[in-house]
Amino acid sequence: MPRTLVIWMLMWPLALLAATVPDRSEFFPGLDEDSMRVRLEHTDVQPMEGIWYYPDEEMTLGIERAATQGHDERYRIIMLASNDIHLLPGTVIGYLQASASSNKWRLWLYSERDRLTLCRPMETVATLNAECTTITFDRPHWNVKVRINFARFLPSIFRGVSIIPEKVEERLPVGFRKIYPEMPSSRPTHIRYL
Repeated sequence: MPRTLVIWMLMWPLALLAATVPDRSEFFPGLDEDSMRVRLEHTDVQPMEGIWYYPDEEMTLGIERAATQGHDERYRIIMLASNDIHLLPGTVIGYLQASASSNKWRLWLYSERDRLTLCRPMETVATLNAECTTITFDRPHWNVKVRINFARFLPSIFRGVSIIPEKVEERLPVGFRKIYPEMPSSRPTHIRYL
């Protein structure tokens, strides 16, 4: 067996591991909104980093860079405060990873709870607006209806199984709104007369 094939077979699981996120959420004890502000004040803050509000879940979140290898740009989404008393502040609820498009990001959010940890990360696409003040992600707008034709009187027309896309009413996008650091506004705050 050629040496390059053996090396490739050994490296393949590592490449798959790098493209995924942990099956269970991490936990940073003692991390809340105040301590997150202190952490951010002592770093070179990137546009994605900061404290965000997630209105649909009534959560305050912190987004910070995660240590990665190479050019992989990945961020942790950490719950800092919530009305849900079963989640502890400092729990990682998801991850963001840069894509080839500067405003599109891979987003993983944990979808299930196992006692005090979260599990089953679900992946979607998130969009960062031009001002870096909102991150939105859409729920699917299409349902799929499957129809099975048991009689098959007209198999050439209906076949055995039909898949029919069905439009669902439009919903508002889900997302996060930046709280800190505040981005400078491009509009003047007051009118100046000369």
